[in-house]
Amino acid sequence: MSTTSEFLRACRRESVTRRPVWFMRQAGRSLPEYRKLREGTTMLESCRRPEMVAEITLQPVRRLGVDAAILFSDIVVPLAAAGVDVDIQPGVGPVIAEPVRDADAVAAIRPLAADQVAHVAESVRLLTAELGDTPLIGFAGAPFTLASYLVEGGPSRSHARTKALMHGAPEVWHALCERLVQITVEFLRVQVAAGVSAVQLFDSWAGALSEADYRRYVAPHSAAVLSAVAAVAPDLPRIHFGVGTGHLLPAMAEAGATVVGADWRTPLDQASAAVGPDRAVQGNLDPALLLAPWPVLEAEVRRICAEGDGTPGHVFNLGHGVLPETDPDALARVVELVHALPPA
Repeated sequence: MSTTSEFLRACRRESVTRRPVWFMRQAGRSLPEYRKLREGTTMLESCRRPEMVAEITLQPVRRLGVDAAILFSDIVVPLAAAGVDVDIQPGVGPVIAEPVRDADAVAAIRPLAADQVAHVAESVRLLTAELGDTPLIGFAGAPFTLASYLVEGGPSRSHARTKALMHGAPEVWHALCERLVQITVEFLRVQVAAGVSAVQLFDSWAGALSEADYRRYVAPHSAAVLSAVAAVAPDLPRIHFGVGTGHLLPAMAEAGATVVGADWRTPLDQASAAVGPDRAVQGNLDPALLLAPWPVLEAEVRRICAEGDGTPGHVFNLGHGVLPETDPDALARVVELVHALPPA
């Protein structure tokens, strides 16, 4: 595991000689070499092939010059490994064959054992051997986001069934989240044991909640995951990220992250003030601006870096994932520019 990289130094709020940058969903999507490699292979099957996972994870490091790799996987991989009937449908996302909406369905969810995701450990080992001093970020979906897919049966704009279960049957909700904590913790422990240098917990859809609901129904379960990681690897950076979570940033920081990601809606200096001086921040270019003319994109990158200069630690990233239609050359130019701007 690399201990001297600019990425890890920024995560620990230490001085850096250049600002580190990586992109959520950099492994895949916009890269033609990724699409060629994935031809004829489903998403879940791709995630189960260590050699393919390693190659996809390495592609953006080679092409873009980013300061960290992120393991190519999907947040539903541990659910599928634990026996949940889930399919990732192109253009749709995860679809659950039998949605979870009562105590019996919760009880049917089996715990995850390490050997059920042995392919993930092998992928991490292959990657750490290839990456050298470039850190590898492991990740998992947070219990709320996983639960929302299980309850809704797939992606949702309103999360209506999820909220109805949360409020109408809180004992079922918390039982579901407790099972997802076990699955998520085991999934991350496997990655940590195999050698990742940091982890990111994605709570992609937590922004749909009020702060009160987040603190009551979600934060304890995210905290349980993050504290379990801290127990086995106290010095490992723990990044926590959600979309539309500007109002939740203090609560997300309190859940146990050492780095908090902000989406493009919240200026970085405001995000840093919200999470406090003992946490670094990550973000937060709007992914859509990668499709804009270079002068527009350049101005936004410079603005974000200037905001990041006022934070205790800044990892440049997007405010969500790379869009499939993004030109990889735009990503490479952003990396070059971020590296050229001297950090404060």
